[in-house]
Amino acid sequence: MSSLANVLDKLTVEGGLYESLDDNAVRCHACGHHCLIREGKRGICQVRFNEKGVLRVPFGYVAALQSDPIEKKPFSHVLPGSNALTFGMLGCDYHCSYCQNWLTSQALRDPASDVAAQFVRKISPQEMVDHARRTKASVVVSSYNEPLITSEWAVAIFKQAKQAGLMCAYVSNGNNTPEVMEYLRPHLDAYKIDLKCMSEKNYRSLGGTLQNTLDGIKRARDLGLWVEVVTLVIPGFNDSNEELWDAARFLAEVSPDIPWHVTAFHKDYKMLSPQNTDSRTLIRAAEIGREAGLRYVYAGNLPGTVGEYESTHCPRCSTRLVTRSGYVIQKYDITRDGACPKCGEKIAGLWPQDPSAVGLFGIGQPLPVM
Repeated sequence: MSSLANVLDKLTVEGGLYESLDDNAVRCHACGHHCLIREGKRGICQVRFNEKGVLRVPFGYVAALQSDPIEKKPFSHVLPGSNALTFGMLGCDYHCSYCQNWLTSQALRDPASDVAAQFVRKISPQEMVDHARRTKASVVVSSYNEPLITSEWAVAIFKQAKQAGLMCAYVSNGNNTPEVMEYLRPHLDAYKIDLKCMSEKNYRSLGGTLQNTLDGIKRARDLGLWVEVVTLVIPGFNDSNEELWDAARFLAEVSPDIPWHVTAFHKDYKMLSPQNTDSRTLIRAAEIGREAGLRYVYAGNLPGTVGEYESTHCPRCSTRLVTRSGYVIQKYDITRDGACPKCGEKIAGLWPQDPSAVGLFGIGQPLPVM
């Protein structure tokens, strides 16, 4: 066992998302793999393991902690301009070769990431909330690694955060289960899901299955969570018109109000080819999303090059309602009751009750939401 695993195994508690089976085996329900874990073995994620018939799960630490603009997650319809205290642990149920957070997500699979042990920091849920207050955050987000596999820890933090009036969110691959979503639902407001492609073969190359993610998007939406979806557009992997149309049509069928973010691939981790995605490809993808019937489509992480697709527009009259440049809110024109001031169209999302405070989020108490 690696030194990192030794460190992490001491920072565990008994999980709440499993069932006991014969011969001291357990079935984990944290993610769509539903791992059968025999005594002394680990799940696919490598951080949930069976100790004498008890499922041990990560608890009581962070490996990444940062206050970011909420737009970086990305959420475009959740308290624009607010600060999001974002935390992560270690481990993932996928093994994406282009992961920008590979030091945290692949820490127990990749020997090069054993250095992640130096970032592990013990912390309590109350200390997390105190940190959110110090950084003037209005939202607490679990991200950086796959949050589904550390849901017990996230819920412990979210319980404290909700009592403090903060909003709570996941940034996830969407490989969820009915069990984990029912477990999370009382404590979660918003859920960003990566729809990585519309090819079953390519999904399996990443360690997942397409249908689990499609079901995960529907499940989160059906539970009443605010859902936004991101597709990282990778040349030669998922950027054909056909595949982009398939993704856009699927989302529009679930709900045309789901914001779809198409974002640019850049070389990272083990995927050092193809070339980085250009703005023309993102604009093409965004136009497909709009033509498919999605009311809110965004082209992200190439600021200043994608025109109207950085900002939020009224789907009825096309008035620009939230003007963005990268992660910066330059203008905010959604009314107090969440509508377009010109035509009265309701704009789907979680908006602040005080539009005049946008750009000043986090000063004083966390903002109430509609």
